[in-house]
Amino acid sequence: MGDVRAGIVECIPHLRRYARALTKDVDKADDLVQDCLTKAINKEEKWQTGTNLRAWLFTILHNQFMDDMRRQAARPTLVAIDDNVGKLSNPPSQESSVELKRLETALHTLPVDQRVVILLVGLEGMNYAEAAEIISTPIGTVRSRLSRARETLRQLMAGAELTSPPKRRPA
Repeated sequence: MGDVRAGIVECIPHLRRYARALTKDVDKADDLVQDCLTKAINKEEKWQTGTNLRAWLFTILHNQFMDDMRRQAARPTLVAIDDNVGKLSNPPSQESSVELKRLETALHTLPVDQRVVILLVGLEGMNYAEAAEIISTPIGTVRSRLSRARETLRQLMAGAELTSPPKRRPA
């Protein structure tokens, strides 16, 4: 059990980075990681020795995120009063900051299924098999989602504007 918990602790920075990219909110990301870690520790006996602990944790985090998205879709949207405070500040003058913001905005225009795959493969450096295992999808579906996501990001970063969200083909 000590080895499992040590492995879990090693994965926390990766889980936080992935959660922050998914949620676009530091507090929500920390809550998501905390929920993931709570589930992992409560069910650590279900983890099988010799399997990929990182993939197991990312699967728990991914499933928790998707559950939260479904719950949130059923509730009305709430806007915090503090949301408008950021609009009072000056936009960044550094080119790289602007480019990163454009990429972040472009990422969040992607459908969730494409965004999840591009974050797992591109940000977390996972191979297609690991990403497929985490989101319970065939490798071919991961490849096609990744291809569509990359193409959409290329277009958006080149200055193209999407008049409607990218079309979602059945996977």
